Amino acid sequence: MEEEVDSDGQKYRTAVSYDEHMSSHFHSWKEDFTEKPERFTETIKRCKKYGLLERCKYVPSRLATEEEMMVYHTKELIDILEKSQFLPLEEMRKLSRLYDYLYFHKDIYNNARLALGCTIDLVEQVVTGKVLNGFAIVRPPGHHAMSNEFNGYCYLNNVATAAKLAIKNHGLKRILILDWDVHHGQGIQYCFYDNPNVLYVSMHKYLDGKEWPYLRESDYDHTGEGDGVGFNVNIPLNVIGCGNCDYMAVFHQIILPIAYEFDPELVIVSAGFDAALGCPEGEMEVTPVCFAHFVNLISSLAGGKLCLVLEGGYCIDTLAEGVALSLKTLLGDPCPMLEPLETPHPRTRESILNVIKTLRPHWRCLQFQGQLSDSVVSEFKGVLDWPPQRDVKFYTNERPRTFSLSQECYNPEYLDAEEELKLRVAELMKKPLQPCAPNKVCLGYSEQSLLHKDISSGGFEECPERLQHLCKTLKNKGIWDRCLITPEEKPDDELSIAHSPDFIRQLKKIETMEEDALIKYQSSFKSVYFCQDSFTAASWSVGTLLSVVDDVLTGQCQSGVALIRPPGHHAEANTTMGFCMFNNVGIAAKYAQQKHNVNRIVIIDWDIHHGNALQTLFYDDTSVLYISLHRFDKGSFYPYGGEGYHKCVGGKSAQGYNVNIAWNDEPKGDADYVAAFQNVILPLCYEFSPDLVLVAAGFDGAKGDNLGNYRLSPELFGHMTSMLKGLAHGKIILALEGGYNLDMTSESMAYCISTLLGDPLPSLSSMIPSQSAVTSICDTIDIQSEFWKSLQYRVDLPTEKQLEIIKEQKENSMREFEEQENEDKEEDKD
Repeated sequence: MEEEVDSDGQKYRTAVSYDEHMSSHFHSWKEDFTEKPERFTETIKRCKKYGLLERCKYVPSRLATEEEMMVYHTKELIDILEKSQFLPLEEMRKLSRLYDYLYFHKDIYNNARLALGCTIDLVEQVVTGKVLNGFAIVRPPGHHAMSNEFNGYCYLNNVATAAKLAIKNHGLKRILILDWDVHHGQGIQYCFYDNPNVLYVSMHKYLDGKEWPYLRESDYDHTGEGDGVGFNVNIPLNVIGCGNCDYMAVFHQIILPIAYEFDPELVIVSAGFDAALGCPEGEMEVTPVCFAHFVNLISSLAGGKLCLVLEGGYCIDTLAEGVALSLKTLLGDPCPMLEPLETPHPRTRESILNVIKTLRPHWRCLQFQGQLSDSVVSEFKGVLDWPPQRDVKFYTNERPRTFSLSQECYNPEYLDAEEELKLRVAELMKKPLQPCAPNKVCLGYSEQSLLHKDISSGGFEECPERLQHLCKTLKNKGIWDRCLITPEEKPDDELSIAHSPDFIRQLKKIETMEEDALIKYQSSFKSVYFCQDSFTAASWSVGTLLSVVDDVLTGQCQSGVALIRPPGHHAEANTTMGFCMFNNVGIAAKYAQQKHNVNRIVIIDWDIHHGNALQTLFYDDTSVLYISLHRFDKGSFYPYGGEGYHKCVGGKSAQGYNVNIAWNDEPKGDADYVAAFQNVILPLCYEFSPDLVLVAAGFDGAKGDNLGNYRLSPELFGHMTSMLKGLAHGKIILALEGGYNLDMTSESMAYCISTLLGDPLPSLSSMIPSQSAVTSICDTIDIQSEFWKSLQYRVDLPTEKQLEIIKEQKENSMREFEEQENEDKEEDKD
């Protein structure tokens, strides 16, 4: 069979599945019910408005078979659903009263089967590799439906059934189900509660148990049973009004670390949008843009095999926009920019810490909180407690026999602020989407860079072959031809942005020096060599990088890469060192600000060596956030001394804008760098919210590099690039720094560029950070937490032994409370 391709003749990246008939059912006796056809019709309209559906492979809808429905649901339940379509209205009303937040309609049976059939087939397309990812835009939703009970607008459990079939039919061993609907998806939890093949993660409005579905088992202490202990992760949100900062904190602190350690083969999202601003059932304030960032953050898992399945969402505007922006991200478009993140609510921080205290015995990635001393009281009293609260009545134990026909799953007080919320939503919808650049990646390369070479036979690892081998690798892999090649250019006066005129004139003199004089001259610098063409090569490299900056910031290209040498992050204003002549990235940052009026820039320096010159250039500058991950070895690794120490946080007026993650002791691996990104870099970058990301992309930390002697895989560099893609509307520019193992440098850069092009990434293995890496990361967090709101999770938590004591005390307290309640009831009777 011939493979389906898009309008450009390329294999489809993304699939969608839906059916227009899904809008046919409605609440027959309550016209303004929140679960209504417009949820579906307006969402499809929005996706069409943005031209998204035509870019996707359409997976035809079909009715799920009885055999498929029975993968999770009982025959008795399916029979009830089938018969409901023939009931008169009054009988439908009676049947509806037997279930919580549910209504019946003559088309519910077929539409529920359509939703399940669409979900199953979309997941099948992704699992079998026919597409990379997809979105099942379906109605009715499914995550509350249990094996033998309808619940919460849900009739058949779309996600649970599709996951079970993926395990059964394809032998998958690790599926991540992420449920970001505002309500707990208890139907999915029950399905996989003892199954270690499925990691179910739900972040949901809980309000200490006072939020629907009023279940004790929705709290953080329900982590699975039997072999599934640790594989059920509930993140209860106990306050209304949670916004982007709260949800992103949950991603950074819990979801991403656990997901990377779990290493799924497939990711399925129960994608509800009822946490979005304006939704009466959610009462949360997540913006539609933020959902696109959720998608981006998890897109590098499972080799990109990612399926979104629509669940809730009852503010039509933010639902439709959230779905559309999520679909755009699946298609590979850059995420719209988020506003700088504020401080999460204290109750959100408490919930995050409670989840960590409960799960850290099961997940070794959760190592960044200390052990609570018996004599110390935590600033978060909630971490010294154990659920439940005394005054909460759960459906778990006291489920009503019948339910009201006029149930509304939102707080009536919410209506008091409805007009204000409508205005906020309308204002949000006015913001136009930023256009996508016509080219994904521009590649800057200068032949002049090859002219710089060692004439002294000094054995320098920095050599022209680095660039030649890299270019050959990119061409052999077909990456080169997929990029826009930026013409090489010589800079005008831009060198003086970061270097003194005297220094530039001094270096220019090497063009006329004889060989002996050159060798003598280079000996006055640290780890540098010169030839007569060195100034030309170095200056043209700067010019080439600036051309890449122009292409990205004028909207010609989404992102860019400069293949240049010599490197630059050690080059100070008045001296060269460490193979570097001009501060390439530093000049590029200043140039972007001066020529293109860029306000905020993040520089990520992942070269194995500390970028001393970049730090110096921006040490007193609050418009540039400089973050360096480097081998430090307590100051004994090049460039030596204390500049790379974690306590170097910036000048007096810019404290917190210089961030050093200084590695010590044994060689570091992939897990250590991923942990640094999740716990430090991503939180800081999202709080800073840059307009441009520059990467000093050195690859001398890659395995096999004799200068770095670390163990980083080439794939890791792709993952780090992917994590940064959500920032600055995708405006990311990589400039080559170090990297001296020719094969590893070439492979590493190839992964970076293919990631920018939108290619999926292989999974990383063994995502457990070393103890010394944990220490270094904690050192950075401890010193930087004074300046950043997002680094507030370094809290000492109870040990396992202390938790057992806390649990026992709570059980005794609850028993006494219940006994007293019973005594009071008896007295009332008398």
